[in-house]
Amino acid sequence: MPERHTPIDAQGRSLAELAAAIDARGGPPPVNRWNPEHCGDSDMRIARDGTWYYRGSPITRPAMVRLFSTVLRREPDGSHVLVTPVEKLAIEVESTAFRAIQMTMEGEGEQRRIGLTLDSGDALLVGGDHPLHLSETDYGPSPRVAVRFGLEAELARPLYYELAEIALAEARDPPGVWSDGIFFPLS
Repeated sequence: MPERHTPIDAQGRSLAELAAAIDARGGPPPVNRWNPEHCGDSDMRIARDGTWYYRGSPITRPAMVRLFSTVLRREPDGSHVLVTPVEKLAIEVESTAFRAIQMTMEGEGEQRRIGLTLDSGDALLVGGDHPLHLSETDYGPSPRVAVRFGLEAELARPLYYELAEIALAEARDPPGVWSDGIFFPLS
């Protein structure tokens, strides 16, 4: 069966093209409306570096990881589950479910818009639906963006450093960046 959602690549695209690709893909499955009984553990884990594992072995097929990522959600208690209309299985997530691995920007200051590509093949525009924030972790500050259904993506360090350079150059107090008309502090 051919893959339904091929990865979206932000590199070299305008934000209008990126937004069109996101819209053309359609939304994810409505996992927020599925509430079956919890039926066990999936024996799956998403490592801190974003690698997905099943019973201790890495899942090496990117299309399989993308498929599983579409039925992933975060529960109100902070745990993560894989959910379908008929089953809900726990999955261990060491840090965040996704990594933001590519970035594209247009505009400056308050007119800036930021697009991100995730390791799941999804993409998003940083703004009201996908706010950027810093989370304190055992490993230090973690730059993150909200994705969907309580899930977050951690920004790859080069992306965060690029945003930090912009924030320092624009000299706002507190330091931060604008995207889609919203200011996101980075301190």
